[in-house]
Amino acid sequence: MHETVNGIDTVVFDLGGVLVDWNPRYLFRKIFVDDEAAMEAFLANVCNTAWNERQDRGRSWAAAIEETIAEHPAHEAHIRAYRERWEEMLAGAMDGTVQVLEELHAAGVRLLALTNWSAETFAHAEQRFAFLEKFEGVLVSGRENLMKPEPEIFQLLLRRYELDPSRTLFVDDVQKNVDAAKAQGMQAVRFVDEQQLRQALAGFELLSAM
Repeated sequence: MHETVNGIDTVVFDLGGVLVDWNPRYLFRKIFVDDEAAMEAFLANVCNTAWNERQDRGRSWAAAIEETIAEHPAHEAHIRAYRERWEEMLAGAMDGTVQVLEELHAAGVRLLALTNWSAETFAHAEQRFAFLEKFEGVLVSGRENLMKPEPEIFQLLLRRYELDPSRTLFVDDVQKNVDAAKAQGMQAVRFVDEQQLRQALAGFELLSAM
């Protein structure tokens, strides 16, 4: 097991926005073509962040699609596309962060992931992203019916993998999730970019400073 002066022996990564570049606009710019305003209105008022998070928390896509079509029948084709063409929202892996992950893995650091992600669509990620094999385990919100920043999902992570929170470093691009991890006694850093992450990890003596 990798040991550091700071005592960190485990790093827990968020996935979307840290290791995977996901954005519904990658799909809907194709669908709405040059009408950016109409696209943003759809993503704000029909299939918005709160709507998507309900799938991340365990609601089935079938239920989500049918309920939303009933509320917004004029957008039926767009609503169905959100699920049917979901993979087009994935631009790919964020190569710089994946390289950091691989360096930590090579150094013997224990690696886990904690992600807000639908159980149904996470299967696509498992097939597509080989770097997920570097993790000892991945805790997926949609499989647990819990999601960040709820304290219960962090408590489940700590319990399931028998983690000492003071020796666990959590990396996420959303500040409220970072704050939630800290509230459970974990070390945590907000991800901005590869260089900033490397500097943070060097501060914990998990990687050498660049």
